[in-house]
Amino acid sequence: MLDLVADARRSGDVTGLGAATPYTRYMNIAPENSTGELLTRMRYDPKLIGNIMLPALHGGTIGALLEAAAIFQVLWEIETIAVPKIITITVDYLRSGRPVDTLARAVLTKQGRRVVNVAVEAWQDDRSRPIASANAHFLVSPRDE
Repeated sequence: MLDLVADARRSGDVTGLGAATPYTRYMNIAPENSTGELLTRMRYDPKLIGNIMLPALHGGTIGALLEAAAIFQVLWEIETIAVPKIITITVDYLRSGRPVDTLARAVLTKQGRRVVNVAVEAWQDDRSRPIASANAHFLVSPRDE
C-alpha cells in the first residue's frame, strides 16, 4: 500500500489508491484529484442501500466513505511507515443519502508526532448541503523516526 502511495505522490495521480484495498474496491470508494483537491468518491451501487423504502444509503456505507476519505488524506499528506490506524471516529448523520454518487473531503485539523485529527464532510449534489460529517483520530508512524 505504501508503495502505491509513493507512486501516487510522484505521479500526482491518486486514483490507484482505492484499488489497493479489497474493502474500498467492494464499496466503490476511490480517491480523485481532478479538481486540484483530494476528494473521495463512493460510486452508487444498489448494494449500498440500507432503507429500500426511501431509498437511502446505509449509514455504514456513509461511515466507510468518511473513514476512507480521512485515511486517503492522511496518507497523501504525511509520509508514514505504516497505514494509519484509527483510534476513534465520530460520525454525524445530517440527512439521508440518496441513491447517487457521494463525495467526501477530509482536512487534517491537528497533527502531532503520533496522532492526527481529521475532519471529514460528505455531500452529494450540493457541497453546501452535507449529508454527514466526521471527526477522526489516527495513530501514525512518521518516516523520520
